[in-house]
Amino acid sequence: MKGRFNVLVSAYACNPYKGSEEGVGWGWVKTISKYHELYVIAAAYHRKDIEKALSNDPLLSAHVHFFYVPHKPWHYAPTGGWKFIENSIFKPIMNYAYRIWQRDAYALAKELHGQHHFDLVHQITYVGFRFPGHLWKLNIPFVWGPIGGLENTPWRFFPVLGLSGSIYYAGRNILNSLDKRFLSGPKQAFKKAQGGIIAATEGIRREIFRCFGEESEVICEIGPPSERALNHSLREPGEKLRLSWSGLHLPGKALPLLLKALAKLSADLNWQLDILGKGPCTAKWQKVASKLGIGNKCRWHGWLPRDKAVSIVHRSHIFVITSLKDLTSTVLLEALSQGVPVLCPDHCGFSNVVTAECGIKVPIQSLRQFEADLASAILDLAEDEERRRSLAHGALKRVNDFSWEIKAAAVNKIYERVITKKLL
Repeated sequence: MKGRFNVLVSAYACNPYKGSEEGVGWGWVKTISKYHELYVIAAAYHRKDIEKALSNDPLLSAHVHFFYVPHKPWHYAPTGGWKFIENSIFKPIMNYAYRIWQRDAYALAKELHGQHHFDLVHQITYVGFRFPGHLWKLNIPFVWGPIGGLENTPWRFFPVLGLSGSIYYAGRNILNSLDKRFLSGPKQAFKKAQGGIIAATEGIRREIFRCFGEESEVICEIGPPSERALNHSLREPGEKLRLSWSGLHLPGKALPLLLKALAKLSADLNWQLDILGKGPCTAKWQKVASKLGIGNKCRWHGWLPRDKAVSIVHRSHIFVITSLKDLTSTVLLEALSQGVPVLCPDHCGFSNVVTAECGIKVPIQSLRQFEADLASAILDLAEDEERRRSLAHGALKRVNDFSWEIKAAAVNKIYERVITKKLL
């Protein structure tokens, strides 16, 4: 069954000018709208940015219709008070606020369905499995995903997280295990979404089957950025090796693993590390670099305008990821799109994206072993420019495999499958 469907979408996080969850929501909406008529329910605080983007894109605005749950004081908004809650031990309050928003979104969805008679409903963001919302209760086919959040942080990683990070991730592991076992919403939503479940990574796919007994299709939740390099940086003989790292400075991003790996390298190797982003761990990590004796080789850029950040990554010879808990970090595809080989842990969504043609996946059985192997991988590429250039060329090719067009084709097949199943 083929055709242009009327699709109701729940994309609470959806913003054309932001990354992370907001970028995921916008990327999927924009792509699917090329093939289907979309009616999107999003958070009201994104309205200004969404309307600005739509006003600059008549073709998109012709096929995407946004609706917003009227804002209430108990709905999240990026105000000072909510930001404090978001970055404190009171963060579970945000989850409760989102559940209330989903309840209100369901009331709006029923009203819209009565007017537009949707062919199916797609729950996109948030991607966390514990937040399926209520739209699956509508009497139409239900597609859910990309889904994440089911994997726990391995306990062996905790020594690098620090006290506050260990407390946070220990609590998350316990809560995650309880939610997978006892939350009724996800169980009902997974059952309703049979044939229309999208897992963000292979690890998530395995967890969905293990915990809920349902098969799912893996489609990476992120897509490549619009900025694509035409070529990759070359490292001339004797030139300093430039590495880059980017992300929020939070315990789970584990930058100290890279710092300790670099400290193991010979003093004769001339290198520089550009560190993008900032956060609660910035000052602590700067002290770690100084204590290791490599502070003078680390440049802390903080948050930069996007074009400057992209330029720094593009000039890099190696991009390093050290996240201990993630889906598929946006910075991974950003680095590949700039023709920069990626060194990363062999876990999470990184395992699905990085291949031997575009980077090196480092096993992480223990933290000491990872640090040693990461240092060895950096040294190998520092001493073998021919191999590094081959990986850089492979990076420019590999990023094409994650294009939004490929995702759209995969989603179209899922839509057709669930609608055909409904008609049988």
